[in-house]
Amino acid sequence: MIRHSTTSSLFLLAFLICTAPVAAQQDSRPGRQLPPGSPFAGGVPEGPPTTETLQLTVADIIRRALEHNLGVLLSEESLSHAGGARWIALSQLLPNVTARLAEARQRSNLEAFGFSPSTFGIPRVVGPFNTFDARVYLSQSLLDLRATNETRAENHNVEAARHSYRSARDLVVLVAANAYLEALAADARAQSARGQLQTSEALFQQAQDLKQSGIIAGIDVVRAEVRLNADRQRVTASQNDLEKARLQLSRVIGLPIGQSFVVSAQLPNVPVPDMTVEQALAQAYRVRPDYLAAQERVKAAEATRAAAFSELLPSVRVNADYGALGLKASDTVGTYTLAGSLNIPIFQGGRTQGRIAQADADLRQRRAEAEDMRSQIYYDVRTSFLDLQATSEQLQVATRSRELANQELMQARDRFAAGVANNLEVVQAQQSVTAAEEQYIDALLGFDVAKAVLARSLGDAEAAVQRILGPGTP
Repeated sequence: MIRHSTTSSLFLLAFLICTAPVAAQQDSRPGRQLPPGSPFAGGVPEGPPTTETLQLTVADIIRRALEHNLGVLLSEESLSHAGGARWIALSQLLPNVTARLAEARQRSNLEAFGFSPSTFGIPRVVGPFNTFDARVYLSQSLLDLRATNETRAENHNVEAARHSYRSARDLVVLVAANAYLEALAADARAQSARGQLQTSEALFQQAQDLKQSGIIAGIDVVRAEVRLNADRQRVTASQNDLEKARLQLSRVIGLPIGQSFVVSAQLPNVPVPDMTVEQALAQAYRVRPDYLAAQERVKAAEATRAAAFSELLPSVRVNADYGALGLKASDTVGTYTLAGSLNIPIFQGGRTQGRIAQADADLRQRRAEAEDMRSQIYYDVRTSFLDLQATSEQLQVATRSRELANQELMQARDRFAAGVANNLEVVQAQQSVTAAEEQYIDALLGFDVAKAVLARSLGDAEAAVQRILGPGTP
């Protein structure tokens, strides 16, 4: 009966030791995860991998992300697309000039044009004869409110795309910094796991020596071996997490596929912004690019609505041409045409009313998006300040907890070596050290990520990087 109880306790202890690190690793990590399929999680590699191992600092990582991240590249192309649409709209207001050079030989039936052969002796068929015409045509809009408002709308769309591009760069700075910090945290967990494994190996060897000396019982050796196997599993899992974090980092910054690299752990000191929540909100409303882009889209929708209404108004256009006309190039004479037109829409089958209804709906949608973005900024800034305060306090507590856990392990090892206690205290102390190390790494990562998220919430991420790492960093 006693043997059965001892065996059950042993298996229960082994289960708890093996599942504790796994449960700790399944906890949610700090940081902001991108949604699946987000272009900001990918990158566009340039060139083949090199044989040398790249030494990447945080400045190198951010610079590469701004150059190769898919989200930034797509946003840059969207800006170019908006610029092209602006030129198309503007072309309706600018002069349209074309040239035409034609030479023809023809034979015409005048009777088909209403001339009778008996009239004034005019022949039924004339020709063949040559015609040479070299001419330049000009068409210019003098008053077209629809085209004017469409051009205004595209101007606002270009500004919105420019602000969206700035917002994409700020987001990439945050994404790259988060991937870098995740890689550092994964490396710290791997180093911590290897350190705990070395400690477990030493304690296992110590338990074997004490058992051979007859100081401790065999169960103490079993406990030490169970803990040793659990730490070996933890080393394998942490090393796997490290490799995956490095792969994710290389993808975000667009490294060539298969390129070997190492990440520098020299993280510059990032100061906490010295401002109140109200000051932060005022700055975010003033400079945050995604909010400015939303406001520009509202203005574009207003101009589009005005353009739709302008289809009901008259427009004025002038057309002119000048050229040389003759039977052949050597005997041409100068001819020209100058004509002005006033176009008055009367009935268009409800097309204009339909466009106005669509523009009204789009305008309401853009205004709702802008208001939602304003409330989102309030939420982001307030949340960032709360996270910054919480992670700062967690880092202080985790730092002290790690110190106490190491002291507890040291004292437990001394008591075990002196034969005062069994190694159950040592195993429990090792678990405390493992948990304290995880809490410290998570708290440090969370504090650094919270500062990066706050910079993004203020619309100041890329500018903050330039202030901290140097003006030419990105």
